[in-house]
Amino acid sequence: MSEIDAKPQVTDDEATSGSVSLGRVFLEFLIIGASSFGGVVPYLRGRLVTKLQWLRDKEFVELLSISQSLPGLNATNMAILVGQKLSGALGAIVAVLGMCLPGGVLMFIAGIVYRAHGDHIWATAALKGVAAASVGLILSTVVQLSRRSFAQRIDFVFVALTVIAVDLLHQSVLRTLIVVGLMAILWHRPRNERKAEAAQ
Repeated sequence: MSEIDAKPQVTDDEATSGSVSLGRVFLEFLIIGASSFGGVVPYLRGRLVTKLQWLRDKEFVELLSISQSLPGLNATNMAILVGQKLSGALGAIVAVLGMCLPGGVLMFIAGIVYRAHGDHIWATAALKGVAAASVGLILSTVVQLSRRSFAQRIDFVFVALTVIAVDLLHQSVLRTLIVVGLMAILWHRPRNERKAEAAQ
């Protein structure tokens, strides 16, 4: 068992209170940034939700939705949101640094190698393999999260509408998020019956 694995997990209440040290936040996001080959979302969930239990699945989906709805990379957006939740503004800064540092260094090296050998047959085959694996990783995460996130069957309709709008109708992601998001908000808004039950 590694030193990191031996450390006690941080409960959700502790994480919310901002008791996670800046060094721990930096280290964990450094590990995620260095090991998230083929797509960062599965690694974010695997470490933050499953291993460390700093987030619940519902929280992870909510933060991921915010990250995808705003400009910028999902990974850096998530690092900012989670880092801020764990350790405030400085936590957001060190989380972004930890997330981006390994990838930045590796991409610099990969760029040098690709420039010299990018047209090699083995390099092309490796890139195609990585692309296929990343799709599988993302699909696996979608399946795991959907089991916990879709409370009603209508939620699958919103997913289908989003896919149709973006892939078939070629609508912009922003426009699709606004339209489908508003539809989902209106559908899931508190009903009068729920208010009456809460009042009793």
